[in-house]
Amino acid sequence: MSTTPVEREVIAREESRELKERVVEINRVAKVVKGGRRFSFTALVVIGDEVDRVGLGYGKAREVPLAISKAVDDAKKNLFTIPKHGTTITHPIVGRFGAARVMLRPASEGTGVIAGGGVRAVLELGGIRDILAKSLGTTNPINMLKATVQGLQHLRRPEDVAAARGLTVSQVLPVGAKTEEPVAEPMAEPVAEAVEEPQETESGEGQDQASS
Repeated sequence: MSTTPVEREVIAREESRELKERVVEINRVAKVVKGGRRFSFTALVVIGDEVDRVGLGYGKAREVPLAISKAVDDAKKNLFTIPKHGTTITHPIVGRFGAARVMLRPASEGTGVIAGGGVRAVLELGGIRDILAKSLGTTNPINMLKATVQGLQHLRRPEDVAAARGLTVSQVLPVGAKTEEPVAEPMAEPVAEAVEEPQETESGEGQDQASS
């Protein structure tokens, strides 16, 4: 399947971004065999370009470096793009996976990443700078991170919602966002009229007193 020059340019630009990795948890697990216990290690890794792409991976091996390497390879297969509005997400959402529930809410600029544990790693490597996050279920790190990823993957942009409904972006946005600008203009005229009317009435009273 041939790709257009624009698609090739986008693919090259995304591949040129440096992916940073962060190990969230390393756990030692044991398998009981005939000769005793056989130990191995599992690694939970998050990778991202700190712009808008992030991925979660899980690896298992007899040595820690090999487990991390497997987790990074798995995360590269699961990369996805986060819909953002400035430095935060587009709308509130609750991500669910198993018994884990993670609430994600947009925050104003300067708030920072209010999250803990592996959730912070996913949000920071995904390029989100202002957000409020809260875990509402289990604290299992694997399920928490998968719930966070599930919530981020279900975020939608205003443009996508407008296209699906056959409306314009301004019609999809909240009512307050549409009425913020027009409200300021009509208020200037009534104030000017209110100032002129008392002057006319005062001058009229003065003429009546003079004539009397």
